[in-house]
Amino acid sequence: MDEFTVVVDDHEFTATWVAENPETRAAIADALPIEGRASRWGDELYFSTDIEVPIENARETVEPGTLAYWPQGQAVCLFWGPTPASTDDEPRAASPVNVFARITETTPLSRIDGGARMRLSSKK
Repeated sequence: MDEFTVVVDDHEFTATWVAENPETRAAIADALPIEGRASRWGDELYFSTDIEVPIENARETVEPGTLAYWPQGQAVCLFWGPTPASTDDEPRAASPVNVFARITETTPLSRIDGGARMRLSSKK
């Protein structure tokens, strides 16, 4: 399973797993489907989960389209642009995150407010 689906409100995206954090990737994959009501923080959406994964190869600055797990808040995050923690145009998390996947098309995300339903599920 190299890909999975991310749905944010009525927008569907194909996400590709990355090998950077294998423990995080496995924990997320095993938990699918997962969903929640996402909060928006700059150009980031995030929602809380019951998943517990320690800090792996965590980092604060990520590329647009990054899906990451935030150990400090037990949350899944989707970044596509600057956040309040950014010092330039790069997405920056509030504290280090474990990157586990990427999406390539992020344009529709800018029109989404906080409170969006976000769902990660296996590819059909």
